[in-house]
Amino acid sequence: MSGLTVYRAHGPGAGEVADGLLTMLSVAAVCLLAAGYGRGVQELWTRRGRGRVVGGRRVTAFGAGLVMLLAADQGPVHRLAESSYAGHMAQHMLLLLVVGPLLAAGAAGLPLTLAAPRALRRLLARVRAAAPVRRLRRPARYALLAGAAQTLALWLWHLPGPYVAAVDRPALHAAEHLSLVAVAWLLWAPVLGPARHRAPAPVSLLLLVGTMLPASALGAVLTFAPEPVYPARVLGPDPLADQQLAGLLMWAPMDLVVLVAALAVFLAWLLRLDRQQPDRLAVARPGVPPASAAATEGMVR
Repeated sequence: MSGLTVYRAHGPGAGEVADGLLTMLSVAAVCLLAAGYGRGVQELWTRRGRGRVVGGRRVTAFGAGLVMLLAADQGPVHRLAESSYAGHMAQHMLLLLVVGPLLAAGAAGLPLTLAAPRALRRLLARVRAAAPVRRLRRPARYALLAGAAQTLALWLWHLPGPYVAAVDRPALHAAEHLSLVAVAWLLWAPVLGPARHRAPAPVSLLLLVGTMLPASALGAVLTFAPEPVYPARVLGPDPLADQQLAGLLMWAPMDLVVLVAALAVFLAWLLRLDRQQPDRLAVARPGVPPASAAATEGMVR
């Protein structure tokens, strides 16, 4: 067994009773979310037909997101997070780059609304119809809000004060993870959600790149800091190496996932333009007028 898994960076906190209670609450919340989503999907499929509105792939994605949420908060991942800052950072990256996108891809808004009590559904309808909420739901404003929320949460919880407080207080630790999942869900919803709710491709590209840069900056700060910025008691046996590894775990996966997603959005945008307006993508050849080039391109197809 490695030194990182033997060494326990985090103190005993509020004790095993508080940890056990929070574990039970988190499992109950996930089960309630799964039940509500399943109930809403069943109602949609009963009304519209199996696989309509919310397809099987989206249901699978949402279920996988809930499973990964439990896996990130329990078992080996949790034990690794308890032993080092790098393990904790790996846990955070699972929440931000795996759990959040999977839940967003599940298109849970409509199923969860249908599963809610009628009074709550009416309240949600009134909230959605309110003028301030309608303005915030516009693609550009929503993207700005979602990107700012993830950047704020990421930086806030990785500042020394809030991070140490979350390590020492199980309830605050649970709030940290809840906020990270929530902001990741918000961020990826306009990228991976239903087509009718997706942001335009240029907005999605700006959203992804705009949130990647602050995260990369934070990862670079942690990686290249000449000395630990956190107390030694919340780091691994080699505090500086542990902090540097944590910075790399934030930096590299975040950049890789976001760049791949941005490339996929860009390519899908080009293909959509090519199908809808092929003349715009027709390449003029030397000595051939633009109209002839477009006609020739169409003949090739």
